[in-house]
Amino acid sequence: QVQLVESGGGLVQAGGSLRLSCAASGRTFTTNAMGWFRQAPGKEREFVAAISWSGGTTYYADSVKGRFTISRDNAKNTVFLQMNSLKPEDTAVYYCAAHAGGSYRDLRSFRSWGQGTQVTVSS
Repeated sequence: QVQLVESGGGLVQAGGSLRLSCAASGRTFTTNAMGWFRQAPGKEREFVAAISWSGGTTYYADSVKGRFTISRDNAKNTVFLQMNSLKPEDTAVYYCAAHAGGSYRDLRSFRSWGQGTQVTVSS
Protein backbone atom coordinates (compact mmCIF):
# COMPACT_ATOMS: atom_id res chain seq x y z
CA GLN A 1 0.00 0.00 0.00
CA VAL A 2 1.18 3.51 -0.86
CA GLN A 3 0.43 6.54 1.30
CA LEU A 4 0.36 9.87 -0.54
CA VAL A 5 0.61 13.49 0.62
CA GLU A 6 0.18 16.38 -1.80
CA SER A 7 1.62 19.87 -1.32
CA GLY A 8 2.42 23.02 -3.27
CA GLY A 9 -1.03 24.41 -3.91
CA GLY A 10 -1.93 28.03 -3.40
CA LEU A 11 -3.35 31.21 -4.88
CA VAL A 12 -1.83 32.48 -8.12
CA GLN A 13 -2.82 34.98 -10.79
CA ALA A 14 -3.78 33.85 -14.28
CA GLY A 15 -0.67 33.22 -16.33
CA GLY A 16 1.33 32.23 -13.29
CA SER A 17 2.91 28.93 -12.31
CA LEU A 18 2.78 26.43 -9.47
CA ARG A 19 4.60 23.17 -8.81
CA LEU A 20 2.70 20.47 -6.96
CA SER A 21 4.45 17.63 -5.17
CA CYS A 22 3.15 14.26 -4.10
CA ALA A 23 5.28 12.48 -1.51
CA ALA A 24 4.80 8.75 -1.29
CA SER A 25 5.65 6.20 1.34
CA GLY A 26 5.55 2.48 0.86
CA ARG A 27 7.70 -0.06 -0.86
CA THR A 28 5.67 -0.27 -4.05
CA PHE A 29 6.02 3.37 -5.16
CA THR A 30 8.67 2.72 -7.79
CA THR A 31 6.53 0.02 -9.42
CA ASN A 32 3.40 2.15 -9.69
CA ALA A 33 2.39 4.46 -12.44
CA MET A 34 1.06 7.64 -10.84
CA GLY A 35 -1.60 10.13 -11.75
CA TRP A 36 -2.88 13.59 -10.97
CA PHE A 37 -6.60 14.38 -10.94
CA ARG A 38 -8.53 17.49 -10.01
CA GLN A 39 -11.97 18.35 -8.76
CA ALA A 40 -13.58 21.76 -9.05
CA PRO A 41 -16.57 22.75 -6.89
CA GLY A 42 -19.72 21.10 -8.14
CA LYS A 43 -17.89 19.04 -10.73
CA GLU A 44 -16.69 15.48 -10.99
CA ARG A 45 -13.07 14.56 -10.38
CA GLU A 46 -11.22 14.56 -13.70
CA PHE A 47 -7.98 13.24 -15.09
CA VAL A 48 -5.09 15.69 -15.45
CA ALA A 49 -1.92 13.70 -16.09
CA ALA A 50 -0.26 10.34 -15.52
CA ILE A 51 3.26 8.97 -15.64
CA SER A 52 4.59 5.44 -15.99
CA TRP A 53 6.59 3.82 -13.21
CA SER A 54 9.87 4.60 -14.99
CA GLY A 55 8.87 8.12 -15.93
CA GLY A 56 9.39 7.31 -19.58
CA THR A 57 5.78 7.71 -20.66
CA THR A 58 3.40 10.50 -19.81
CA TYR A 59 -0.26 11.21 -20.53
CA TYR A 60 -2.17 14.49 -20.37
CA ALA A 61 -5.71 15.73 -20.56
CA ASP A 62 -6.24 17.89 -23.63
CA SER A 63 -7.10 20.84 -21.41
CA VAL A 64 -3.61 20.93 -19.85
CA LYS A 65 -1.42 19.61 -22.67
CA GLY A 66 1.42 22.00 -23.38
CA ARG A 67 0.97 23.83 -20.07
CA PHE A 68 1.43 21.11 -17.42
CA THR A 69 4.30 18.67 -17.02
CA ILE A 70 4.24 15.55 -14.86
CA SER A 71 7.51 14.07 -13.64
CA ARG A 72 8.78 11.79 -10.89
CA ASP A 73 11.88 11.21 -8.81
CA ASN A 74 11.84 7.60 -7.69
CA ALA A 75 14.90 8.12 -5.49
CA LYS A 76 12.85 10.64 -3.49
CA ASN A 77 9.50 8.81 -3.82
CA THR A 78 7.94 11.97 -5.21
CA VAL A 79 5.76 12.88 -8.18
CA PHE A 80 5.54 16.44 -9.44
CA LEU A 81 3.10 18.46 -11.49
CA GLN A 82 4.56 21.64 -12.95
CA MET A 83 1.71 23.93 -13.95
CA ASN A 84 2.43 26.91 -16.20
CA SER A 85 0.20 29.47 -17.89
CA LEU A 86 -2.49 28.81 -15.32
CA LYS A 87 -6.07 29.78 -16.09
CA PRO A 88 -9.01 30.44 -13.76
CA GLU A 89 -10.58 27.21 -15.01
CA ASP A 90 -7.63 25.30 -13.51
CA THR A 91 -8.98 26.18 -10.05
CA ALA A 92 -9.62 22.91 -8.22
CA VAL A 93 -8.42 20.57 -5.53
CA TYR A 94 -5.61 18.49 -7.03
CA TYR A 95 -5.11 14.88 -6.00
CA CYS A 96 -2.42 12.35 -6.73
CA ALA A 97 -3.06 8.63 -6.78
CA ALA A 98 -1.33 5.34 -7.49
CA HIS A 99 -2.33 3.42 -10.59
CA ALA A 100 -3.77 -0.03 -9.94
CA GLY A 101 -4.50 -1.16 -13.49
CA GLY A 102 -6.70 -0.10 -16.35
CA SER A 103 -7.00 3.15 -18.25
CA TYR A 104 -4.81 5.96 -16.95
CA ARG A 105 -7.61 8.41 -17.69
CA ASP A 106 -10.15 6.62 -15.51
CA LEU A 107 -10.07 7.48 -11.81
CA ARG A 108 -11.42 3.99 -11.06
CA SER A 109 -8.02 2.68 -12.16
CA PHE A 110 -6.34 4.43 -9.25
CA ARG A 111 -6.12 3.81 -5.52
CA SER A 112 -4.34 5.23 -2.47
CA TRP A 113 -5.54 8.78 -2.99
CA GLY A 114 -3.93 11.69 -1.18
CA GLN A 115 -5.92 14.32 0.71
CA GLY A 116 -5.56 16.90 -2.07
CA THR A 117 -4.10 20.39 -2.34
CA GLN A 118 -6.10 23.48 -3.31
CA VAL A 119 -5.10 25.47 -6.39
CA THR A 120 -6.85 28.78 -6.95
CA VAL A 121 -6.20 30.88 -10.06
CA SER A 122 -7.49 34.44 -10.00
CA SER A 123 -8.36 36.34 -13.17
